Amino acid sequence: MGKREKKQKHNQHRARGASYYNTQEDEDDFNYQQSLPSSFSDKDPEPQGDFEEEEEEEEEEEENEEEDMDNDAKPSSDVPSKFLLYQQSVQSPKGDISYLQKFFLMYVGGRLPLHLQEDFCGTALLSTEWLRSDSRRTAVGVDLDLEALNWCMENNVSKIGADGYSRMSLFHGNVLQPFEAKLVRFEPQELISNIKLREHKDNSECNVLESTVQAGSYDSTGDKYLKRNFPLPARDIVCAFNYSCCFLHKRADLLLYFKHVLDALSKKGGIFVMDLYGGTSSECKLRLQRRFPNFTYIWEQAEFDIIERKTRISLHFHLQKQQKKLRHAFSYSWRLWSLPEIKDCLEEAGFHSVHFWLRQMPDSEENRTTEGFGVGRDIKYEEVRNFEQEDSWNAYIIAVAK
Repeated sequence: MGKREKKQKHNQHRARGASYYNTQEDEDDFNYQQSLPSSFSDKDPEPQGDFEEEEEEEEEEEENEEEDMDNDAKPSSDVPSKFLLYQQSVQSPKGDISYLQKFFLMYVGGRLPLHLQEDFCGTALLSTEWLRSDSRRTAVGVDLDLEALNWCMENNVSKIGADGYSRMSLFHGNVLQPFEAKLVRFEPQELISNIKLREHKDNSECNVLESTVQAGSYDSTGDKYLKRNFPLPARDIVCAFNYSCCFLHKRADLLLYFKHVLDALSKKGGIFVMDLYGGTSSECKLRLQRRFPNFTYIWEQAEFDIIERKTRISLHFHLQKQQKKLRHAFSYSWRLWSLPEIKDCLEEAGFHSVHFWLRQMPDSEENRTTEGFGVGRDIKYEEVRNFEQEDSWNAYIIAVAK
């Protein structure tokens, strides 16, 4: 098969991925397959590996593309779940929760935050860790990817036990239409069976395998399980991490989302926290990788469109033990919002105040020749009113409702 035919087949494979919040005029955009964005925020104080520039030739990748995609479509029984790989390489929930608690006590105070909502939650790892840290806590997760939500029920929530299921509410739906989202339910008999299986799996390597069981379900016709009819406590904190607001390409959608967030927060006071990345390196083609003991995680950033402020992000995993590549395991079309745009929309939505906490990230050019993204992990986020442009930075944006 020639390169042109291979490339056409690859594009057809990607086009079958689920588009997230795209309107009709966005249908020509690059479609990503899942709703789990990547984050290089490095909020966890423990290093997870170094980033280096990947030097594979593009021609070699195109020649291997068909084989790699076949591996994705028919995963071997010894291939770790892409959700597990994502959690291990990208997320650091303990660091996020530490900052969430700090922000709440600083800007609201008077009580401990107990009720969290995680939008664009994916496998809801953050929500799971939130529940684990205090038995009084509850969590709500919303995402469009039912497969990720089901994986969470079976692999994340199950580790907390039956009490975790009673305090976690996962909804399958669009954050722009939150009241139409449907509750993902777990049947009692499956819960008991899964807990027993988990006890067995904890003593083996089976817990790294991708699940083939659809743990969650919902009633597609009845209104009983719609979010608008489901009793939920007012949230103390709502968060949207891993740059998820970049999924929203239009200002009107961003503003609408912020209004829904404000409605969900407690009238006694609450906060919304999102993250964002930027810098000169965020507006150019970039390819970086982080090495782990058993796999390599690759972040691929396509060319940046300065008119629409859009780019394509693809995440790949190279599995050393299995000698396989999971290319385009997750792919997204993002609009890179600016900090003033976010602030204006939050204030227009009705939030009382907006605060920025930033940290400078290691220079992307230096990462290609020195120690990688493990450098500078001791640099903490600080609240700022002004911040000079850098090669790379990460930000927490905190909006306070009172």
